[in-house]
Amino acid sequence: MSVESVAQDQLRAFIERIERMEEEKAAIAADIKEIYAEAKGNGFDTKILRQIIRIRKQDANERMEQEALLELYMAALGMVNAPSEV
Repeated sequence: MSVESVAQDQLRAFIERIERMEEEKAAIAADIKEIYAEAKGNGFDTKILRQIIRIRKQDANERMEQEALLELYMAALGMVNAPSEV
């Protein structure tokens, strides 16, 4: 077996593994879409559900920093009262 043949076999194996993972990823994405549709059918706002999922992935400190910046920016734009000093 030549070096070229080994490299081709490795390349083919990598490509086939990636293709299988892509198929699984598509199936999971379809399942998630169905769950959101079910939640929407039960009266839940899917946009808010997606936001909660994103927030739950964050570290607590990262989330607090992001919320503080959001409040600060909104206050600067007159959308809410200025944040209180602690």
